[in-house]
Amino acid sequence: MLLTQSTTPIIGWIASLLGYVMALIFRVLSSVGIENIGLCIIFFTIFVRLLLLPMMVQQQKFQKLNLVMQPEISKIQKKYRGKKDADSMQKQNEEIKAVYEKYGTSATGGCLQLIIQMPILFALFQVIRKIPAYIPEVKAEYTSVVNAISGLDGYVAKVNKIIEGLGTNYVRAIEANSSVNYVIDQLNYFTKDAWAQLASAFPSASSVITSASDHINSMNNFVAGINIAQTPGFHPSIYWVIPILAGLFQFLSAKTMPQPPANSGDSTANMSRSMTTMMPLMSVYFCLIMPVGLGIYWITSSLLQFIQQIVLNKYFERVDMDQLVEKNLEKAAKKKAKGRKSITERLTQAISGRNKEDENQGVKVTSIYDQYRTIRGNASIKTKTFPDPHKGQEVNYEKLGEIGKAAYSVQEFDRKNNPKGGNK
Repeated sequence: MLLTQSTTPIIGWIASLLGYVMALIFRVLSSVGIENIGLCIIFFTIFVRLLLLPMMVQQQKFQKLNLVMQPEISKIQKKYRGKKDADSMQKQNEEIKAVYEKYGTSATGGCLQLIIQMPILFALFQVIRKIPAYIPEVKAEYTSVVNAISGLDGYVAKVNKIIEGLGTNYVRAIEANSSVNYVIDQLNYFTKDAWAQLASAFPSASSVITSASDHINSMNNFVAGINIAQTPGFHPSIYWVIPILAGLFQFLSAKTMPQPPANSGDSTANMSRSMTTMMPLMSVYFCLIMPVGLGIYWITSSLLQFIQQIVLNKYFERVDMDQLVEKNLEKAAKKKAKGRKSITERLTQAISGRNKEDENQGVKVTSIYDQYRTIRGNASIKTKTFPDPHKGQEVNYEKLGEIGKAAYSVQEFDRKNNPKGGNK
């Protein structure tokens, strides 16, 4: 059964920590007489954006350096355009690597921040999507409703009829053995009208349902009668203000991001420019089909990113690139002195180590492409063609390669443990 809290490793753990923050925000606001989940989402989004700010600054530094490096990298790529042989590709990679080293960074300089941010953002989505799972005071209201109706006649059929009428993929049908948590997951997306239908469907529990739903609707009422559980949809209404604002702030945020030169032929640069148009359109679409609560997060996040980007742009306009490069070189030198290697260096070292091992076995491997062909060739070995030492045939074990050795070992194991079926 679906649990209200995410159980995905890493993402679930981060979501639990962020859930404590969301619950704390709710309690602080509640202590001053404000129980508004929409407002909680806004403060929660501000907290997460501030948490990610240092990584955003580091990513911005890489983008700033990338704009300076791009002409040199494009020149190298143009030099080797159309040359697909292994030697040319290796030389191109070496020259591009030299450019990154010149500026004290690497091709993966902006990746680490993105890798760290992704699970945080996925966890944030989980918390906002399932508010009752992370705020006990909110979950208590839903639990009282489930406890009041779960033992009544026609419970499953009546609830599923209301769910079907909602017409949204976010709400799924329940079963007789559905857990309380699973039912709460579905009730979390009930609109004001759906709650009224639920109270009518169960007259004996209507007082409990009405009391709980009034409190829930009050907490979900954001502004101007907009309920955060409601999905805007494709019919014009006041709810359209959510996707429109989301698209607008996403567009402003994208426009303030550092953009590659207009005449750049780099595919990444072209993709970056196209995303300036695509992201706002995607924001509008997703906020039309998602509950308003997620749209509030999207608007707040885009607005904060827009403001942060303006501040960072002003800051980096005053940054001396020579000083920035000098600091990067100093950091790279310190890492090198400590024996720390970048991801690129570790991959290169791994490939080089494999090449050396293959050469010791008499297999000539000069590049990663040759290595790929060698591994693929070994993987294609048919075990039927292996010599059989039991028949007096000689086995040149060292010539098999790593994958060949493994395949041969498996064959020998089968031969010993399954004499009748071995070597088939």
